[in-house]
Amino acid sequence: MSITAQQFEQLQRRLQNGRRAAKAVLDSTVHSHPRHTIILGVDPSLRGTGYGVIRCAKGGPEFISDGTIKCPAAWERSRCLARIAQTLRDTIRTFQPTVCVVEGLFYAQNLQTALIMGEARGASLVAVAEAGLDVYEIAPRKVKQAIVGYGAAQKLAVAKMVQRLLSLTKPPAPDAADALALALSYAQDSRSLIARTSRKI
Repeated sequence: MSITAQQFEQLQRRLQNGRRAAKAVLDSTVHSHPRHTIILGVDPSLRGTGYGVIRCAKGGPEFISDGTIKCPAAWERSRCLARIAQTLRDTIRTFQPTVCVVEGLFYAQNLQTALIMGEARGASLVAVAEAGLDVYEIAPRKVKQAIVGYGAAQKLAVAKMVQRLLSLTKPPAPDAADALALALSYAQDSRSLIARTSRKI
């Protein structure tokens, strides 16, 4: 089958237009999911909110800091919430992250537990939103799937894998490990233009 010179030129123009359209889609996707260098992960809990900060580097993620915001059982809930918010403000001021990743909502059989967890989550979100950070959430099972490869992995398995991924001398404390796992999951997620597990809130 032969084609004329005019038909050949039309085919070339269509091919060029298709490439430009594909590049525009790719560019818009990259722009809508900006690459963040310093990521804060937060695992909210009234008595033990975990946080972790990592840096995205060429050689892989690097550990910056982690910790657990502990509140004694004798403290009123309002005092715990203030402690959570203030500690996160201090952490943001010190390490200057540009994005925060929090654990997504989960199913709780106990209504009282769900309400208390919601309060801790709210205090955390206020602190990061005040600082102008982009905020994303990832469901707990998706974090475990991303880090361990198994959505029902135990906390110890998550901590061990976080230790390995960040080249730490020992596993982080459980709540801090979960927070670092959130940050690592987002770092992996932000490199993919196809399947995204995080949701902006």
